[in-house]
Amino acid sequence: MNPKILIVDDEPHIRLLLEQTLEDLEDEGVELLTATNGEEALETIKAEKPALVFLDVMMPKMNGFDVCNAVKNELEIKDVYIIMLTAKGQEFDKQKGNEVGADMYMTKPFDPDEVVAKASNILEIERA
Repeated sequence: MNPKILIVDDEPHIRLLLEQTLEDLEDEGVELLTATNGEEALETIKAEKPALVFLDVMMPKMNGFDVCNAVKNELEIKDVYIIMLTAKGQEFDKQKGNEVGADMYMTKPFDPDEVVAKASNILEIERA
């Protein structure tokens, strides 16, 4: 079964940037999924069981913390790695992220090479 990566952000240009950054992994069989808000993200996670989620914190309908909490603590989906995305200068409460079960944090704007490296590492994809 091919691993899936879910990109969740309410800003279209950020979603597109992440998709473009990660599209090389599609050659390795990775499927890229996107969601535009927290509710959609939660439905997609339940239906598609992605291995990795890039999850924006500030979103309409349901923020990233709530989504992460629902996935990790309420639904107890353990085999999903969640990377919270936060805007630079938005030094948010890491403790809150830890409480809801986030695996990692990245600040926007992010380094595309770092994103690919992290995703490859998490999905255990050997990069040539």
